Amino acid sequence: MKIMKVMNHKSIEIMKIIKTVILLLILIEVNSVKAQEYDRPRLPIPNYNPITNCQLRYYYYPNIQAYFDTQKNIYYLRENGEWKIADDIPSGFMGYSIYNKTNLIIEDYDDDLILQFFPIHKKLYPYTTKTKLKQITSTD
Repeated sequence: MKIMKVMNHKSIEIMKIIKTVILLLILIEVNSVKAQEYDRPRLPIPNYNPITNCQLRYYYYPNIQAYFDTQKNIYYLRENGEWKIADDIPSGFMGYSIYNKTNLIIEDYDDDLILQFFPIHKKLYPYTTKTKLKQITSTD
């Protein structure tokens, strides 16, 4: 009888350890999933500009000279002078953090060829390091 009690006590202790390890693994996985959620910009995505008669589809980021397409949920980024499409901003991309830099909502274009306007946007909206989180629009 004593042996049975000792085995039950050891079994209970082992089960507690296993449950604790499983719980820790679940918590780590949940935190990992939450971290991945924040790769996408948490910006309000407006629908329509009645003045220009365009859907508000693109964000322009002057500091990395990139666009985010809210319809396709992708980025257009320049690397070595070439335009690339990416699901996320590559880690360490020019030290950029999407949460603390300026962005511009393109209000007057909603078609698929946004890159043709890059020279205009680059000139009209140059990047400045003095800007904190500020959302500007093309009518500012």
